Amino acid sequence: MTLLAISFFAGILTVLAPCILPLLPVVVGSSASGRSRSTPYIVVGSLAISIILFTYLLKASTAFIMVPPEVWTYLSGGILLLFGLTLLFPGLWERLPGINKLSAGSNKLLGEGYQKKSFWGDVIVGASLGPIFSTCSPTYFVILASVLPASFLLGTAYLLSYTLGLSLILLFIALLGERFASRLSGFSDPQSKFKRSIGALFIVLGLLIALGYEKKLETAILDSGFLDITKLENKLLNRLDMPEESYLPDTGSEVISEELVASSPETTSPAKPVPKVKGVPYKEIVKPAGFVNTNDLPIKLSDYVGKSVILLDVMTYSCINCQRTFPYLVSWYEKYKDDGFIIVGIHTPEFAFEKDKENVEKAMKEFGITFPIVLDNDFGTWNAYGNRYWPRKYLIDIYGNIVYDHIGEGAYEEIEMKIKELLKERVKVLGEGEMPTNGELVSKTISPQVTTSQSPETYFGSLRNEYLRNGMVGRTGEQTLTVPAQISLNGLYLGGTWNFNGEYAKSVKNSKVVYRYNAKEVYIVASADSALEMEVWQDGKLVTAEAGADVVNGTVTIKESKLYKLIKNITPGEHTLELRAEDGILLFAFTFG
Repeated sequence: MTLLAISFFAGILTVLAPCILPLLPVVVGSSASGRSRSTPYIVVGSLAISIILFTYLLKASTAFIMVPPEVWTYLSGGILLLFGLTLLFPGLWERLPGINKLSAGSNKLLGEGYQKKSFWGDVIVGASLGPIFSTCSPTYFVILASVLPASFLLGTAYLLSYTLGLSLILLFIALLGERFASRLSGFSDPQSKFKRSIGALFIVLGLLIALGYEKKLETAILDSGFLDITKLENKLLNRLDMPEESYLPDTGSEVISEELVASSPETTSPAKPVPKVKGVPYKEIVKPAGFVNTNDLPIKLSDYVGKSVILLDVMTYSCINCQRTFPYLVSWYEKYKDDGFIIVGIHTPEFAFEKDKENVEKAMKEFGITFPIVLDNDFGTWNAYGNRYWPRKYLIDIYGNIVYDHIGEGAYEEIEMKIKELLKERVKVLGEGEMPTNGELVSKTISPQVTTSQSPETYFGSLRNEYLRNGMVGRTGEQTLTVPAQISLNGLYLGGTWNFNGEYAKSVKNSKVVYRYNAKEVYIVASADSALEMEVWQDGKLVTAEAGADVVNGTVTIKESKLYKLIKNITPGEHTLELRAEDGILLFAFTFG
């Protein structure tokens, strides 16, 4: 629960973030405008509710996640500009087209305008700031992308804690502004210079936000090194044992995870009596968003418990570590499916595009996967098993007990031996005679891919771009960047103009990527609305012999939302990779092999 305290503290710190400092005059000005004693509470309360609702919209709909950040910027700036005009010119609101045609009740509320103590005016001002205040904190993005998908209740608790901290400090600031204004004579007069000056302030800030100059002011503040609060938040978050959003090396064993044991109350009862010491009971599939390879028919693990040995495989299709396990899964399924063996894939997406059923269907067909796949878009089953990793494999015996738990790649012969052992047990329990020997282990016929990478998985999106070396880490919106002459190993450097989203960075103009890595192979998760090209250079030369499978004549064509293979060197080592991207390409993450 450490994140609960960090969330509250992060909410307080957010008011000092460079992206919020220019907006504080709006909160102060609203309260100091002399409209009502309740104005500070209404504005701050509306802002808090806006942040919470905006967060749930992002969680509920991929469409909202993909909305460009500038949309919210234009909306917020436009609202502030409008209300500034009504303060500067008190009679403007009544003269707006259509206002006089509103119903009597609405006309009474809206027609009085922002400058005449309008409750709804206060609400709209606060609500317009919600999306902007939601994009200035690394802690907020951790809650949105990691905690909420895994646990709605826990994510809500953290979100409320964050919003409470932010609201309290904003209310304190707003009340100070109101107290200051109360000492000025004539401040309640709509025609007063004080009211008009606040209106002018709103207009200026609205234009700064809508035209993007507020971001330039933020950049100047960050470049000066003054009040870079995001660094403090990132340091606090890095000390937490947060769910892993990256792929892990082989760390598997036959030890049942402590997380799973600790979270294992009585669940669906197996069809057969359970031995006293036999692992922990399986957990049923939770909140599936759809099914692949089942003719759209829903499935449950209880359909197989007592009849089959089950391999539950947690995966996501753009994960290179998951992809390297797919040949083994396909081979095991083909060899043992007639002996009472079933694989159920739990497809838990890391990126929003992996929630799309058509994308998953296409990927499963490409990899030759025909066993049932469950779309775990809300992290329901992931959370039920207390999982934190891609990939992960759970073996469930005929009794419905999890008797083997493996994280990451590797241990393929060990897993297959365990499958055969459980199938032999199944035959005895069901009285079906002897299980066929099935010959040699298929795991021995597949050449394992050895990972030699010394470079970490590197994300482009503002939520997790801590390796970005020449830009503002954790900031959404456009940044125009220059690649320095000297670059460091495992540092992400971007050149040209990029538009940062929580999940990705989008190439806007003259965009390039420079990364010095130590590995044999390089992969990138990318997407585009239409076929767009990206040149791949290594050590100053357009790649030829070192080109990955998706690179042709030194160029990779980005269209589908998936993982692309860029580089395949003969031996591992240090190299400098450069990508030159057409405008409109979305880059999510580098992975290495």
